[in-house]
Amino acid sequence: MRVNLRRIRAYGGQVGLLAVLGLVAALLLTAAPRLTGEYADRGLRADVARLPHLVRDVSLAGQRPAPVADGQADLDRYAAELPAPLPDLVHRRWYAASLDEEQLFAVGDEPPMDGGARKMFGLRAQTDVVEAAELTAGRWPRTRPGGPAEVVVSGSVAETLSLRAGQRLRFAGRDGQADAHIVGVFEPRDAGDPVWDDLGYALEPVVPVLDGEPYVVAGVTDWVGVDVVSAGSGVPAISGWRYRLDERRLHAQTLESVTAAVAEARRMSWSSQATVQTSLDGALSRFAGQLRAVQALLAVVQAGLVASLLGLIVLAARLTVLRRRDEFALLRARGAALTAIGLRTLAESAPVQPLAVLVGWFVGSRVPGRDGAFPWLVLALAVLTTAVVPVLAMHSQRRVAVVTGRADAAWRRPSARRLTVEAAVLLLAVLGVVLLRRRGLDPGAGVDAYLSSVPVLVAVAAALVAVRLLPWPLRAAGRLAARARGAVLFLGVARAGRGAPVALGPLAVLIVAVSTGVFGGVVTTTVAAARDRAATLTVPADAWLTGYTFSPDAGDALTGVSGVTAVARVWVDSNRRLVPDAGLPSRQIGTARVLVVDGPAFAEVVAHSGVEVDVPAALRAAARGDGPVPAVVSSEVATEIGDRAAVDVQGRLYEFRVAEVTDAFPGVGLGTERFVVLPWQALPEYEYTPIIPNRYLVAGDDIDEAQLLGVADDAQRRRQSAVLGAAVTRTQMPAALDTWRAYRADLDRTGANDVLTLAFTAGAVGGTALAVLAVGFSVVADAAGRGRMLSRLRTLGLSVGRGRRLLVYELVPLVLVAALTGAAVGVALPRILGPTLGLSAFVPGVPVRDHLDPLVLASVLGLVVLGLVTGLAVENLWNRRMRLGEVLRLGEENP
Repeated sequence: MRVNLRRIRAYGGQVGLLAVLGLVAALLLTAAPRLTGEYADRGLRADVARLPHLVRDVSLAGQRPAPVADGQADLDRYAAELPAPLPDLVHRRWYAASLDEEQLFAVGDEPPMDGGARKMFGLRAQTDVVEAAELTAGRWPRTRPGGPAEVVVSGSVAETLSLRAGQRLRFAGRDGQADAHIVGVFEPRDAGDPVWDDLGYALEPVVPVLDGEPYVVAGVTDWVGVDVVSAGSGVPAISGWRYRLDERRLHAQTLESVTAAVAEARRMSWSSQATVQTSLDGALSRFAGQLRAVQALLAVVQAGLVASLLGLIVLAARLTVLRRRDEFALLRARGAALTAIGLRTLAESAPVQPLAVLVGWFVGSRVPGRDGAFPWLVLALAVLTTAVVPVLAMHSQRRVAVVTGRADAAWRRPSARRLTVEAAVLLLAVLGVVLLRRRGLDPGAGVDAYLSSVPVLVAVAAALVAVRLLPWPLRAAGRLAARARGAVLFLGVARAGRGAPVALGPLAVLIVAVSTGVFGGVVTTTVAAARDRAATLTVPADAWLTGYTFSPDAGDALTGVSGVTAVARVWVDSNRRLVPDAGLPSRQIGTARVLVVDGPAFAEVVAHSGVEVDVPAALRAAARGDGPVPAVVSSEVATEIGDRAAVDVQGRLYEFRVAEVTDAFPGVGLGTERFVVLPWQALPEYEYTPIIPNRYLVAGDDIDEAQLLGVADDAQRRRQSAVLGAAVTRTQMPAALDTWRAYRADLDRTGANDVLTLAFTAGAVGGTALAVLAVGFSVVADAAGRGRMLSRLRTLGLSVGRGRRLLVYELVPLVLVAALTGAAVGVALPRILGPTLGLSAFVPGVPVRDHLDPLVLASVLGLVVLGLVTGLAVENLWNRRMRLGEVLRLGEENP
């Protein structure tokens, strides 16, 4: 044991290097899956938390006979009947009975309830409302059977309709009327509490903007009040049971089971003719698609990093064996068997390498994340790092020879076995690409080691081709260098040409590492470019101001806001009627999303913002005339309407002719397949019925957002006051400002983006670090031979600077060829893998096109420089340790 410790100390550098590589590999194999699971869980919970309640909550709705209060007894029963694992995920639950505001109208004996615009007034009784609100006047409803319904309203509804406690109302439905009393006014304690999700019209009533439009409001009553109004008006009461799943209990591992359970709940038969209303399964399915895609990317990156690490482990073991070749040869000369050499080196590796791998596994298991299965790969890694030196040592001594052959001439006469292995690698790479494009890489179906390693095989195949082709141009360069003055350039090129086959290991590792990093960089820039296009189509300028309706003169006020340089008025609405001719309003072709833009102002704002948006000339140059206005339409609309049609804009039909057909237009919205874009400046407007903007496109730097929103809300209140004929203190819908930068940043925070970032970061950082290590190994691999050469040249007067230049000339072909080959493989991999990567899952509504950022190419050149600097640093350290002045006296090999 003491002898083994002395040998471990004597060869501590080699043993320690192997131990560090094993530790890093174990850390990567352990930490990467845990981090993937942790980031996937975070992304899943954040996505579910952002979903609207109609999507994320599992809701049951149906009609039930009076009394509706009996439905409270089903609240827990329905929760228990949900398919597993949903019952364990339910966090909050509500039962409600409501009367639809579209079927119920309120009238009264006092202004403004006794006339004017219609008052669509919904009623709702719901659990937890009393606890979530605070009365500011009156009391909570206590309706008696047969008496008038008692109703409370929010302060906003009371102000909008001039209601107060004690006021009498009548609710009219299709079959009669029901009396009601306003008994209180309340304010929500927290308007963002989920309890108010279905009471939006109670907190923010809708006021009319155009003539003929109604008020839309809602009030809160009790269970008896719902029965009373339903019986008197004939409007059926709808009972609903809503269950909110706790996103904190969701895990990516249970994603499939939760999705299946929600889908099963929608197919189940429930009592009271209730039906499940939710889109949670669709949202979870989309997240699962993103997760599968990012896991496929991570598998590719991890395979490249693990392959590079394993290659470095083998190279480190090979260097250890080369360094101790004389020792092993002496043992063989004294009669030692191969097994004796193996056991000797195994006794040195066994106390260190498994411990290093265990430390790496322990550190990796402390990384946040879920515990996975038994780490069989870590166990295999421990066996590999422990046994690689003994195996290579026995292999190197299987034949006892007096004279060592020249390995640098191997490329001249490669053995049949070597050619067979190289051909097999090439065949496996080509076959893997074909299978990968046909079958895809779906980690959800289990890890396919062969398909996951296809990118590594492609890189290794490229390395084999590079190694076979590299000597030929280097030999030609050597002949040219022989004619130049001085011997340094010739010696460097000659050594590079003779040493290329010897450097196959470092070259292959370097190419795999570079291709992994470049692949991550290319995919990163491709996704980033697609997200930039998505952000531009959604927010086609610096900012996008949205409101309910603005006054016609709002543009001048907005221009005066600090930081604003230009604005453009916009009106946009969905599901507007399309008819073949304005004179035939009844012949509807269909509906479309309509965008009305001030063409010249729109183009000016886009130009000031600096975004890449092309405003068609037809919209910019359009002017008011007698004929139909030019329009930009989607392909689907153009197919249906032909050359011209008419579209409804704020209740008036405008004729247009198709000037341009496109699949997307900035500001229309992502994924919109039916749209019409009209030039505002060309539409005929009337003094008393102008087109009213509901959005503004804004350009500017350092915009004062608070001031801008204040000015916008003032413009909304002026418009609403003009319509209602009375002062308005509350806006219908507070103005909102979406900036291009904020929207773009949100795209980077959605879905499984954290896992995607992990994959790219690991690929870029890990690939660069491993590439630098590979350069270091390529220098150390022939350090002894280079030391002998430098010692001889020093006796002939070679300076230290020229010795370093000699190393640069020798390294440049290796590093440059490896960097360019790895970069070519990394750039080609996204195209080779094609739809297998599933990058469209990370970009909403826009096609993903391959994008190569110049920074990626610059990073490859930077890697070449870094590799050369690393090579020089390793050479200096090695030369100091070898003591070049003593090499010639000490013999042909380094002691």
